[in-house]
Amino acid sequence: MNRNYDHALQQIEGVISGEPDLIANLSNIAAILKELEGYFWVGFYLVKEDELVVGPFQGPVACSRIAKGKGVCGTAWSEKKSILVEDVHDFPGHIACSPLSQSEVVVPVFDGKGSVAMVLDVDSSSKADFDATDCAALEKLARMITKLIPQA
Repeated sequence: MNRNYDHALQQIEGVISGEPDLIANLSNIAAILKELEGYFWVGFYLVKEDELVVGPFQGPVACSRIAKGKGVCGTAWSEKKSILVEDVHDFPGHIACSPLSQSEVVVPVFDGKGSVAMVLDVDSSSKADFDATDCAALEKLARMITKLIPQA
């Protein structure tokens, strides 16, 4: 699918420019991405201690907590790499937060020290709805978000 990531990323840059609050920025980023064609669910899971906890999102109710290494989100966190899933039902250990989710991309967002601070999770209600272009655009966005994370 040909999504207009250039426009979305420009809009995101404008919204986050000058806004210091991470949660406010993540909320607006989720809202902008949700407007892209085919996005059924989009949101962030934040690393808190030894699990992912749901953060700002757009879409139906989400899983509240995900263990490291579990499901697509937990696997992307533990492996520190993006994961593109054409059919979530074929992913070993997939966590079905919604039965309508069919395909998914999860991208880790790193803090300034190189640790995963959160994951960006996008779902579609169609199978094989994401490809390498989607993954690359979301990874570019993840690098933008890294700059917003307060340094500890």
